Amino acid sequence: MPDQQLYDRIGRGYASMRKADPRWASAILSAIGDAATVLNVGAGAGSYEPIDRPVVALDPSATMLRQRARNAAPAMAAAAEAIPCPGGAFDCTTAILTIHHWTNWRAGLTEVKRVTRRRIVVLTADVFHDEEPFWLKEYFPGINGWDRAHIQPIDDVLQELWPARVERLPVPADCSDGFCGAYWRRPHAYLDPAVRGSISGFSQLNAEETGNGLARLQADLDSGVWNERYGGLLDMDEIDIGYRLVIAER
Repeated sequence: MPDQQLYDRIGRGYASMRKADPRWASAILSAIGDAATVLNVGAGAGSYEPIDRPVVALDPSATMLRQRARNAAPAMAAAAEAIPCPGGAFDCTTAILTIHHWTNWRAGLTEVKRVTRRRIVVLTADVFHDEEPFWLKEYFPGINGWDRAHIQPIDDVLQELWPARVERLPVPADCSDGFCGAYWRRPHAYLDPAVRGSISGFSQLNAEETGNGLARLQADLDSGVWNERYGGLLDMDEIDIGYRLVIAER
């Protein structure tokens, strides 16, 4: 299914469930720096857009765009692979947790470079890092399989951009943005269909795997098995599970 159709189907709750986390927002704003104009590609409902300078948002999903606040930046219904803007139109372009959903991510980044004068900020995930995978993927291995098939290795992303630096973006224990790894210290949250409905990885699972994973997770929480295996996480304020901020500059 094309990702525009995916987000038309699953994106209805994004405005309420995917609220920008202030710590991530601070890191992204710092990466944007002094850019005078910003294009936000794959903008969705508008999380992490600066409010102190001109911004243009772009997303192919009408469902996502309809959830933007009335005072949000102006938005265009378009895909990253065909940005309807002249070359060098923006000081900075951001792409926040989106490039793995593009139909042709290399073509999309080529377009991003075309319309950007100075700086590109990409938030993605390193699912190939050597550390142990996020515990959720042990209950729902299909999410891990989809991630590894669709999320780009960091080195591949860097090859398509200008010279760049990569920053780790740890996930706070009380993260307010309901992406896949947000509830690492709140395992009961994943039992909530509203939470799962705002996480694209769950949309890739069939009903059998989803049901089996939920049953295992519920049983392990009830029996204390989850706490025996992962209870050490409850003492942590943040965790690095692979989210990375890539800042490329011309």
